[in-house]
Amino acid sequence: MLTSDCLVPLTDSERELFVEVVPEDHLLRRIPQFIDFEEFRPSLESAYTGFGRPPLDCVFMLKLELLAHQYRLTNREVIAAARFNIAYRLFLGISLKSPLPHHSLLTYFRQRLGAARLQPVFDALVGQARRLGLVKDRLRLKDATHIIANIAVPSTIRLVAEVRDELLDALRPFAAARVAEEEQQAQSIRQGTEDAKDEERLVQRVAHLRAVLAWADEVPAQDLFTKGSEKSREQLRAALALAHKVLADREPGARDRLVSVHDPDARSGRHGDWYDGYLLDTAMDADSEILTAVNVLPANGDEGADAAQLITQEEQAQGNDVAAVSLDGAGYRGSVLRELTDPAGLHLEVFTPPTEAPPMAGFTAEQFTLTVVDGQRTLTCPAGATSRKSHRNSNDTGWEFRFREADCSACPLRSACLANPTAKRRNVTKNDYEAEYTAAQAKAKTPEYAAVRREHPAIERKLAELVRRHDLRHARYRGRMRVLYQAIMTSLVVNLKRIVRLLCAGPDRSQGTVRAALVSTG
Repeated sequence: MLTSDCLVPLTDSERELFVEVVPEDHLLRRIPQFIDFEEFRPSLESAYTGFGRPPLDCVFMLKLELLAHQYRLTNREVIAAARFNIAYRLFLGISLKSPLPHHSLLTYFRQRLGAARLQPVFDALVGQARRLGLVKDRLRLKDATHIIANIAVPSTIRLVAEVRDELLDALRPFAAARVAEEEQQAQSIRQGTEDAKDEERLVQRVAHLRAVLAWADEVPAQDLFTKGSEKSREQLRAALALAHKVLADREPGARDRLVSVHDPDARSGRHGDWYDGYLLDTAMDADSEILTAVNVLPANGDEGADAAQLITQEEQAQGNDVAAVSLDGAGYRGSVLRELTDPAGLHLEVFTPPTEAPPMAGFTAEQFTLTVVDGQRTLTCPAGATSRKSHRNSNDTGWEFRFREADCSACPLRSACLANPTAKRRNVTKNDYEAEYTAAQAKAKTPEYAAVRREHPAIERKLAELVRRHDLRHARYRGRMRVLYQAIMTSLVVNLKRIVRLLCAGPDRSQGTVRAALVSTG
């Protein structure tokens, strides 16, 4: 077991004194009463190699992290508060005579732990809530909110210059003389374009970056590269990938553009207004309001498609079978609906508000019959005419059929079919996901759907708690995996508070859901 001789545990007399001072209903007194922190130890210990100086107890370090995220403290602030705060010392289980670690050890702990090792801790806490009878499998509420990246977004001119400078820094261990020449060239470009228009300044810097990159691409094949340190080689590989990405972003029609050298994973996205950063995606048990899965996507990530990932993540960790999920409009997409409802896959009942389609004049696509025989597709119109001429539509979501002009001109149903009387023929697109859309639209008209949608605002309140009470609107760190670590740790804190509240409320199981019991008890 990982222990430390530096930490002095509470004595019996100190524990009695602390219990007298800290109120009985204080959160930091109640958490240890209901949560088994020793269950988290195997996941935490896996972050240590087993050699070197003995580290501080990993559960103790986790508790410090929880305190920092609960009370929105920096590393320095949480260590400073633990020096005199009796409630903190009682929660940490250390004596008044126990020294505290240097605040920088929290940074090393986060680096060792990372999101990958913190995820099993989050799953273990959800597992404890399940064993306590709090988390059910009836319904998951899923929603997302935005996280603003911890960066100063540069102009395009500055971004190209920063990428060039980073590439030159990575090349320095392999060709210092050539790097000095290129830096002199960069200085000349900077001075020579001071009075030029922004377009010309950008053209000059892009041209220089292309020239440097053409040379840099040849370096990994040289002997000097193989003789360099692994750290230098990895730094050059990363700088090369970054430079290629920035140049590709300059091409017309490029998407998924890089916004910062300092946080290459951040992207521009729209969540109400445009922003630069990430998307926090969550799933929550509708009965207990405990978060069951958390993920972080780039700001332009596919929120709808991530629903399957969240449910799969929970089911693999808990071995359960979720029955239904409620999503906002991002879930009303054919591919998402099919993946979630597939009987051979997740087999979920999906509640999502359908998009209001504009009313169409003439026959709808559903009134045309599609048949497929030996791979040959045939579409039959209400008048009995057929068409085999088809191609994929622009969104690659269905087949677009074109009927012959001769069939349409003499058709007795022409006036009812063609909205434009001057049109010569009818084109019809049969969507691949027509059955999924029809099922979602039918479900939206049921009382069950209305009841579930009344529950959905609970996930929005949970996101508001993460954002307002724990400042998850702003990224503490840079890089998607580090931001994911922040999101998981914050979700741990929120779940701990929720579990304590539910258990201290003393729910009456005869009332049905835990939430109903809480309401009944005031």
